[in-house]
Amino acid sequence: MWGIGKPRSRLGKWLDKNGLEQQDLAKAAKVSKNTISKACNDKNYIPRQDVMKKILKAVRKIDPNAKMSDFWDM
Repeated sequence: MWGIGKPRSRLGKWLDKNGLEQQDLAKAAKVSKNTISKACNDKNYIPRQDVMKKILKAVRKIDPNAKMSDFWDM
């Protein structure tokens, strides 16, 4: 199972629930693997606005109803 024993942010939990890998999201969003890793594992990390938009655009290909507030406190 995905994500066992790892601290995960809401984005990380969403990836685990949908059976996706961080590298797939990084490629789809056109951001670095390190950025996605930090966004998935650090609950306190809030990416820059432009990075958030790229990530959300990629997420919406899977879940069209996803919102920024589903993943980050604004």
